[in-house]
Amino acid sequence: MEATTRSIIDFMTLHQAYAPWLAVIFAAAETTAFLSILIPSTALLMAVGGAVSTGALPFLPIWIGAAVGALIGSTFSWWLGHRYGAHVLTMWPLRDRPELVDRTADAFRTWGILAVFIGHFFGPLRSVVFLFAGMTRMSFVRFQAVNVIGAISWAYVIPKTGELGGNIIGWFWNFLGF
Repeated sequence: MEATTRSIIDFMTLHQAYAPWLAVIFAAAETTAFLSILIPSTALLMAVGGAVSTGALPFLPIWIGAAVGALIGSTFSWWLGHRYGAHVLTMWPLRDRPELVDRTADAFRTWGILAVFIGHFFGPLRSVVFLFAGMTRMSFVRFQAVNVIGAISWAYVIPKTGELGGNIIGWFWNFLGF
């Protein structure tokens, strides 16, 4: 994974025009049911934030790309849940992870519509919370009202966390005189 991440970051810094589009792809993968279990895009987007801290990439296009991608993935997941309902729970990988389904159902019972916002930030829920929103017949307008805020916030926080980490490492590096 580390070599793949390094290759992607190198590509993005060399071809900055593609960086926002890659952020769209990785954020969409991270917020799409089933794909988010297979592709650890949050770590990659944090690494992109580290590249932002060095000045190798500008932050704004990454943020916009990640926000658009998060909206695409979460909306598609809502649609899957809305369209296919409980049938989705009988499919791999959800049929093999009943604890994840139970945790998501608990989150909806506890937090209601805010579970959609929280789902953007809580990795184990992210893969199914948007799916559950559709399965529970949450209206598209209510879903998007919270989803847009959650996607924009998540797209800001994740790369910014990597940028902050990169800034701290850079500060220590300079402080120690390297």
